Amino acid sequence: MTTTPPEPVRFLDKAGAGRIVDRLRIRRGLTWAEVAQAVGRAPVWTVAALLGKHPVPAEEAQAVGALLGLDDEVVEALQLQPTRTPDPETASDPTVYRFHEALDVYGAAIKALIHEEFGDGIMSAINFHLTVARRPDPDGDRVVVTFDGKFLPYQW
Repeated sequence: MTTTPPEPVRFLDKAGAGRIVDRLRIRRGLTWAEVAQAVGRAPVWTVAALLGKHPVPAEEAQAVGALLGLDDEVVEALQLQPTRTPDPETASDPTVYRFHEALDVYGAAIKALIHEEFGDGIMSAINFHLTVARRPDPDGDRVVVTFDGKFLPYQW
């Protein structure tokens, strides 16, 4: 009697799932805004989650799966808890690097102004919203990025 060995179990990580989602989104001609609308979330949250920085709730992961024709392994990986560590490759991307540069130049000023306005504390990156918009300008369109985080006072 011969038995067929079981198929090996494959596990996909969040980064791999994110690459699959992005490629299938492009192949289907969908914008991130259209994917976000199908999920019922803000575009920035949706992109961050689908690229691996947030766990995607089951119902929303299944909605993305249906929209893009994802297999169960990808839908499962989208739901995993992420590891939120800096990615040196992403940090060297010119678009991302400019944010590092802007914070290097203006970070101390932003900190001083937050403390002057609110007192001793920080802006939350957990209770947080972010928007990206275009603003027409005669010298060339402007990128408007708004960080909207809850103020968290230090408590001793």
